[in-house]
Amino acid sequence: MQRGEILKIRLTHGSGGKKTEELIRRVFSKYISSDELSRMDDGGIFDKKYVVSTDSFVVNPVFFPGGNIGDLSICGTVNDLASMGAQPLYFTLGFIIEEGFDSSALEEILSSMKKRIEEVGISVISADTKVVEARDPERPGLFINSTGIGRIYREIPGLDAVESGDVVIVTGAVGEHGFAVLSHRLNLTSTIKSDTRPLWSLIKNLLDRIPVKFMRDPTRGGLAQTLNEIVDGRNYGIDIEEGKVPISEEVRGLSELLGIDPLEVANEGCMIVVVSENHAPKVINILRQHPYGQNASIIGRVTDEHPGVVVVRNPYGARRILYKPIGEKLPRIC
Repeated sequence: MQRGEILKIRLTHGSGGKKTEELIRRVFSKYISSDELSRMDDGGIFDKKYVVSTDSFVVNPVFFPGGNIGDLSICGTVNDLASMGAQPLYFTLGFIIEEGFDSSALEEILSSMKKRIEEVGISVISADTKVVEARDPERPGLFINSTGIGRIYREIPGLDAVESGDVVIVTGAVGEHGFAVLSHRLNLTSTIKSDTRPLWSLIKNLLDRIPVKFMRDPTRGGLAQTLNEIVDGRNYGIDIEEGKVPISEEVRGLSELLGIDPLEVANEGCMIVVVSENHAPKVINILRQHPYGQNASIIGRVTDEHPGVVVVRNPYGARRILYKPIGEKLPRIC
């Protein structure tokens, strides 16, 4: 793309991958910037002890196997705060409802949100509602913005503390959210359900006992995007053992059928955790004692052999570079 050329916004610019980075770099960063934003974390720290995180949810369809847009909006923001080591406390919510949306469906969505709010123990202190014309009157939709404020429970040193020999852990099976939404869209017979769940109680158990170096929930772009964000511009890389990445047989089968790498598919209920090697066995033990961490696994290590690069080795010893996704294979999954 030539310098000065007008950027036409496409669906891929919302994927969380390279296209999103291009949009931020070429457009947003010229007008909206700060030290906190430049860190590209899941939230911003203020007053040295609080974290704020905001996200907008546009998943289509709004109901999917294992969850819905309301459930997702609470869990997604809770997990962003948790990845920053912050205990979720207060939320604001914004609802944009298309004309014709069924009030019974709205109540079902709100009921699922209430359950998650009570599970985590947060308070909703402000909310807003707008009604707009439906793009498709036959299928009116709903969008939700969720902003969360949390108090830092444990400071997470971040990427500067990561070093060669550290261990990379994922707290649950990957690819389930994206493939659950896709199978529902395509009317496929499938048992895959979204992994949408709030991870604060799981992460709190970990933070109480382990000095965690870095955490991030691999949503848009999946493991591929998040692992590349970890090594981008760093003097270390990451080696991943593909056979150790927890993937259900259902997800594996659908990924082979559709030719979509599950490492590039969004998750909504697992966290990537980086810790020192000597803490890894204890971390796995802590995580697996919690209902949301029973599939926790050590999937790789930090290495100084290939700085800035993520390399995946399959069970037969073949190696490949895991790149950032160019664009989301499954648009509008969160």
